[in-house]
Amino acid sequence: MSECKLNHTHEDVKTKYESQAAFLPEEMEPLFNQFFEKEHTQDILNEVFHLLKKYDLVAEEEQGNRNNRLYLVLNNV
Repeated sequence: MSECKLNHTHEDVKTKYESQAAFLPEEMEPLFNQFFEKEHTQDILNEVFHLLKKYDLVAEEEQGNRNNRLYLVLNNV
């Protein structure tokens, strides 16, 4: 993934999640619900946004890589 210089808001991440939720593993839903109940650093918000960005369009292997990273982030915030 390329680095982006934009800072994404909590609402940006939530909107991106909602647009990609149907393509994500179902067991991530409660983790995202917990994620959105808290405040997070700008780095975390940007990372989650970019892991979700175009999730539905990437190859299955890349989805697996992103899932692993999302689980790591969501379980540790």
